[in-house]
Amino acid sequence: MKNTTKAFLFLIPIASFLFISSKPLEPKKINIVIDASHGGNDYGVISNSITEKQIVEQVTNKIKSLNSNVVIHLTRSDDTFLSYEERTDFINKLKPDLVLSLHVNSSLNNKTSGLEFYVAKETEFFEKSNEIAQRLHDKFSKDTNLKLSGIKTGPFYILKRSEVPAVIVELGYLTNENDKKYLIDDKEQNKIAKSISEFISEMK
Repeated sequence: MKNTTKAFLFLIPIASFLFISSKPLEPKKINIVIDASHGGNDYGVISNSITEKQIVEQVTNKIKSLNSNVVIHLTRSDDTFLSYEERTDFINKLKPDLVLSLHVNSSLNNKTSGLEFYVAKETEFFEKSNEIAQRLHDKFSKDTNLKLSGIKTGPFYILKRSEVPAVIVELGYLTNENDKKYLIDDKEQNKIAKSISEFISEMK
């Protein structure tokens, strides 16, 4: 009888362990910050009445509205001015898996066009940021006919001060007529948002 009791007591923790181990593990939630640049009295690039702050806000909100298996946080969702410090404080408190900062470009040469991606060398997350930028570049190369100007490095504040991987995406040149048409077109903005949404949904 004593041996039976001992055996029973020995089996209880094993059975409990098996029960706990059989519980399916929930997949890790991916957190992404989408940073719409400029805002408020900071218009960014301006072409006639079209502004950078409007374009990136529209695209950012389109990304947010799409179904995704990631948690998306926005530095701003309306026409609000946020300093670089406020943006990076927000990012560093959240500690997301990635920051994508959306911008629109300009050039004195109105023939300059295309998408560009920037990462910062002055950060421990350079290699990871560069890898993500390359993958996003490849995603856009399949989804758009626009020229892609590759991945560049730059000591931009939000890239250097974010304590996580971070990429600036320059969506096109407002000073180029072809890029401008694409940037302000609702259907083209939807395509941009869809490409970014699909990309971050595939992150692991």
